[in-house]
Order: sequence, then C-alpha cells, then structure tokens
Amino acid sequence: MTTSSGRPNIVLVHGAWADGSSWSAVVERLQAEGYTVTAPQFPESSLAADVARLRQVLARQHGPTLVAGHSYGGQIVTALGADAPNVVGIVYIAAFGLDEGESIGKLLAQGPPGPALAHLDVDEQGFAWLPEDDFVNHFAADVDPVRARVMCAVQQPLAWSAVEEVMGVPAWRSQPTWFLVADGDQTIPPEAQRQFAARMGATTVEVATNHVAMVSHPEDVLQLIEAAAEAVRSGS
Repeated sequence: MTTSSGRPNIVLVHGAWADGSSWSAVVERLQAEGYTVTAPQFPESSLAADVARLRQVLARQHGPTLVAGHSYGGQIVTALGADAPNVVGIVYIAAFGLDEGESIGKLLAQGPPGPALAHLDVDEQGFAWLPEDDFVNHFAADVDPVRARVMCAVQQPLAWSAVEEVMGVPAWRSQPTWFLVADGDQTIPPEAQRQFAARMGATTVEVATNHVAMVSHPEDVLQLIEAAAEAVRSGS
C-alpha cells in the first residue's frame, strides 16, 4: 500500500461493539480525495491481540501513516507506545486516550456507567455485548434506528478483561494528536474526553454528536482527519 500525491496513508481503528464498516462513510470520502485507506477488523479478544493486528496493518503501509481510533480503538492506538512504525500522527474520535498507569476499568469506576454501558451482557467466555435497546437508544442514539439495529447485529463484542489492561507509555507522548470530543456522548463521558485531549495537547474540536460520530457526523470526522493529514504532510 502506497501513498498517492504525497498524502499520508490513513488507518482507521474501530472500537468495541463496532467493526471496520462503521468507518464506511469516512472511507468513501477519503478515497474520493485520493487517500489510501485501511479500516481493518480487530478481534477484540485482548488488547495485545488488537495491538498485534494494528502492527500487522501498519507493516503493510509504505510511507507516512495517520492513524485514527474511535472509542476503545483509541486504547489500541495508544498502546502502540513509542514504537509506532510509519505513524506520523494520531486522531482520536470520541476515544480513550489513557496515560501511563491508567486503565479503562479504573476510569469507569470513578462514576456511574454511561447509559450505553448500564446493562452490559458478559457471556460465559468473558465477552461483553451491548443489548439492542442500549445500543440503539444510547450507543448510537443519533443514528437512524434501522441502521443502528444493523450495527447492533454486526457488533464485535469486547473481551471485558481488556478494560483492566494498564497502559504503558502512551503513543500520544511522541506523536502529534487531534481529538474530536462528542459532546452528547453516552458511552465515554464528554468531560473525560476533554481531559484526554487537554493533557495530550491535542488539536481539539467539539461536535454535537453521540458516540459513533463517524456514522452520524462523517463530515465532521472527515474534516478533522483531513486537517491532521494536511498538517503532517506539511510538517506543521
């Protein structure tokens, strides 16, 4: 996979209860602009397995690569640490941007769960699923309900043990960052997103959207990714 017209490659990392197709509207727009885009599937069986998949994808990129992570996808990108081959910038979309020594579990324990996570169904294998009502009404609240139900049907469950994984040195310490705060998020509290963005010194935008911004507000997500791509391309 190679860049075209000097543009960076774009790798899009989905989060929990989603899959690569959640980026479809953004992929279509980026491809129309001439970007080489990859939006792979992540097993979500462990953080280590997800990071290994991301490294596999990054190894296929030839040239500078911008990585964007949504939700738990931000955890995957962050866990690359200082060893992030080809990566020249990170875009967080309503995502976790933990610091060293933190875990998602510790963050969630600081307050009551968001409405989207109030009734998680953890199966006998330890994978957490979102019930349809919570998925449609809270996780993807501003997505057309017909589409949201399809998204629920194809959800990728998360090995709940992943939320206890403690972050090492975060990748954002050695990369320029951009952050889209979803100010109507019912999954990751908007205030937590603002704190993530502030401490990493990210170029930040706030959008009136629920959690799955790349589905409900793809143009806003596209604009931030393109701004990041232009910044890394020009070296600014």
